[in-house]
Amino acid sequence: MSLGRVNPAHTLDTQGITGLGGVYYNYLEPSLVEEALKRDEGTLGKGGSFLVTTGKHTGRSPKDKFVVRTPSVEDTIWWENNAPMEADAFDVLHADMLAHMKGGDYFVQDLFGGADPEHRLDVRVVTELAWHGLFIRHLLRRPEAQELETFVPEFTIINCPSFQADPSRHGCRSETVIAMNFDKKLILIGGTAYAGENKKSVFSLLNYLLPEKNIMPMHCSANHAHGNPDDAAVFFGLSGTGKTTLSADPSRTLIGDDEHGWSDRGIFNFEGGCYAKTISLSAEAEPEIYATTEKFGTVIENMVFDKDTKELDFEDDSLTANMRCAYPLPYISNASDTALGGNPKNIIMLTCDAFGVLPPISRLTPAQAMYHFLSGFTSKVAGTERGVTEPEPTFSTCFGAPFMPRRPEVYGNLLREKIATHGASCWLVNTGWTGGAYGTGSRMPIRATRALLTAALNGSLNAGEFRKDPNFGFEVPVACGGVADVLLDPRRTWENPESYDKQAAKLVEMFAENFGQYLPFIDTDVKDAAIG
Repeated sequence: MSLGRVNPAHTLDTQGITGLGGVYYNYLEPSLVEEALKRDEGTLGKGGSFLVTTGKHTGRSPKDKFVVRTPSVEDTIWWENNAPMEADAFDVLHADMLAHMKGGDYFVQDLFGGADPEHRLDVRVVTELAWHGLFIRHLLRRPEAQELETFVPEFTIINCPSFQADPSRHGCRSETVIAMNFDKKLILIGGTAYAGENKKSVFSLLNYLLPEKNIMPMHCSANHAHGNPDDAAVFFGLSGTGKTTLSADPSRTLIGDDEHGWSDRGIFNFEGGCYAKTISLSAEAEPEIYATTEKFGTVIENMVFDKDTKELDFEDDSLTANMRCAYPLPYISNASDTALGGNPKNIIMLTCDAFGVLPPISRLTPAQAMYHFLSGFTSKVAGTERGVTEPEPTFSTCFGAPFMPRRPEVYGNLLREKIATHGASCWLVNTGWTGGAYGTGSRMPIRATRALLTAALNGSLNAGEFRKDPNFGFEVPVACGGVADVLLDPRRTWENPESYDKQAAKLVEMFAENFGQYLPFIDTDVKDAAIG
C-alpha cells in the first residue's frame, strides 16, 4: 500500500526497498500529526504542538557515526575525525536493515537541502516514525506539490530506530549506527530515535559535496538588514555562545539559525526551519522562539510537561539539558521568505570565554580569522558536566568538527578566499565572562554585546580607534557608544591585573597547543597569526 504524492518512476520499490506495509509519501503536517498520534508516538500539546521523548538517546551519537571507506573518497575524507566502515560491512548492514523493515509502515519525505535552486541537494528521507517525517519536513526545504511529481532523489536516508546494529556483523561500535556511503548515495541510521541525526546527516553530506563547487558550507546563523539582502552577516559559534539569540535580531531579517552555504552569488540557508534549545527559554528574552512552542506541528523534544494542562517546564532538565523544539522558519515573523542573502559584509565568530580573558569584540585580519575559525574555541564551565570544577577549553574546528568530512584546512582556505574576494569585515565576539573567570567574574552583559554587534554591522565600529591586544594580536576598539570603556579592556575589569596576565598566558598556551595540529597544512601568514 502506497499513499501520497510521489514521482511514479522513483518509488521505494525502484530503489530496492520492497515488502513494506504502508508507505506514506510526502504527507503534510496535519496528516503526519494524525499518524503519529494514531501510533502513540507522542502527545498533542498546547496549540497543536507535538510532544515526544527519544528514549536513551537525547542527543547525537558522534562515536557511532561512520563513513564507508571506498576508493572514490579515500583521499578526501578526514579520517582522524571520521570513523571508517568497510564497504562489505555496510552492504550487510543495508541488507539486514531492509529485512528488518519488511511488513512495517514507513513515511517518505522528498525534500531539498538548500534554498538556492542552483546548489540544492534533492534528499529522500525514509522514516519509521511519523514524527520524524514531521521533524525533517520542518528542518529541510519543502518542494511545491508539482515538483514532487518529477522529484528524483540524489541521496536517500533510511532511519529505523527499532533496528539494532550488531558490531560483529556491521563493523560498528554498538547497536546504534549512522553510516554514510557516498558511492551508494545512501545513509543508514539505526538504534536511535533522536531526530537531530536526520538533520545533521544532510549537513554532513553538504559539507562534503559543496567544496567541490567552490561553495563554503558553514555551521552558522545568518541575517541581513531589512530590505537589503546584500547587507548580510553570518554568525559562527558552538552551543551556548549565542548563535541563535544574537542572529534573531528583530531589527534585521533572519536567513537561518544553523546551516548555510556561501557561493559566488551569496549565502543561502540549507534548511527550512529551526531546531532551538528550550532549556530556560523565556517569553521575555526570546518571545518569538518561545511562541513557537505553542504552534501547530512544532516538535517538542524531551521536555517535561504537565500531563493534564500540557504546560511545558523550561527549567526541568531531568530528561536532558538538550531539550529542543523544531519548527518551520515562517513561524518567526522576521524570517526571510527566500532564505537567501548577498555576500556577507560581516563575519562574526562567537565564543564563550569562561576564562575572562578575551575582549567583548575584536577585529580580525583574514589570516587571524582563519586561525580562529580553525581553532573553534569556546569553554565549558563548572557544573555543566560531571567532574568539571574549573573552566575547560573546547576547540571544535570550523565551529562544527563532528559534521566535517573533509580536512579542516579545506574549509579554512575556502573561508579565507571568500573573505578576501568580497572584503568582509571579521570579528571575534566573546559572550562569556568579564572581570574574572567563571565563579569570580560575571557574564558579559547582553546589552553590551548587542550594542557592539550593532556598531560592527552598521560600520560605525570600523571607523573608530583600535588598540592591539598584547596576547592575541588582534585589534580591539577603545570606545563604543552604549558600552563602558573599561569593558573593552578585560585586564582593567579584573580586581588583580596580575591574575589576569597569568590567566591570559594560560589561555594563549592552550590555543597554541591546539593549533599545532594545523601548522603543517597552512600558509605562512596564518602561521604568523598563530600564537606561540
